[in-house]
Amino acid sequence: MRKISLVATALLMGLSLNAAVVATLDGTNITDDQINENFAPMLRGAKISDLPAEQKKAIIDQYIMQQLVLKDAKAQKLENDPLYKEELERAKEAILANIYQKKIFDSVKNDETKAKKYYEENKDKFTKPAQVKARHILVTSEKEAENIIAQLNKLNGKALEDKFIELAKEKSIDKGSSAQGGDLGWFSESTMVKPFADAAFSMKKGTISKTPVKSDFGYHIILKQDAKAKNTMSYNEVKAGIENSMKMEEFKNVFGKKVEELHKKAQVEYK
Repeated sequence: MRKISLVATALLMGLSLNAAVVATLDGTNITDDQINENFAPMLRGAKISDLPAEQKKAIIDQYIMQQLVLKDAKAQKLENDPLYKEELERAKEAILANIYQKKIFDSVKNDETKAKKYYEENKDKFTKPAQVKARHILVTSEKEAENIIAQLNKLNGKALEDKFIELAKEKSIDKGSSAQGGDLGWFSESTMVKPFADAAFSMKKGTISKTPVKSDFGYHIILKQDAKAKNTMSYNEVKAGIENSMKMEEFKNVFGKKVEELHKKAQVEYK
């Protein structure tokens, strides 16, 4: 009898030779590949090995629970249940319809000439607004804000940023950003309340607000770290999005015509 190598066996079974065993269930190995495949939509491109230990264990436990339920369902021979057979037929039909549509979608070809023409005629749709990168410290009283500004006023550069981060962690009541030293990342003018946006966009890079900035949330001290002017994204930056959008529109058109054609050929009677 011909022997099959371990490599060939792994390939035939669709297994990765580098799969790591993350748990066992009744003596059967559970690999990271199985978890990654099963939870692909939830992981969104990440791998279970990238997750913190607590989150990793929670996902493995969820997979084990699924397998236990499946194992018990098989032990009860639920494959023979009429309800299972009904649901299976529905699932088969749904899969068949999805494959039918996918075949049509895959047949639609991208037209780069049209995509470039659309870009040139609609550049205003691909404009990035001006943005600011900043940190802030939020406190409840104007007096406390003034005291913090006084501590920061004589500093600049890295010393200013380090002290600002320290004070943000210690004093800011905005718990969403305080743990990151008051970091707000990049934001456009429209995403912030007006008093805050007005102050942040009028400041120079590397400086703090010289007076407390009052908003409905309290009093802010702002450190402006960087800024980007309004600009138009290049064609290469938006090409994939344009092509996908145009392909979807063409698919809807082709699919709609196909359904209309099938409908005309069919004998339909409304009762």
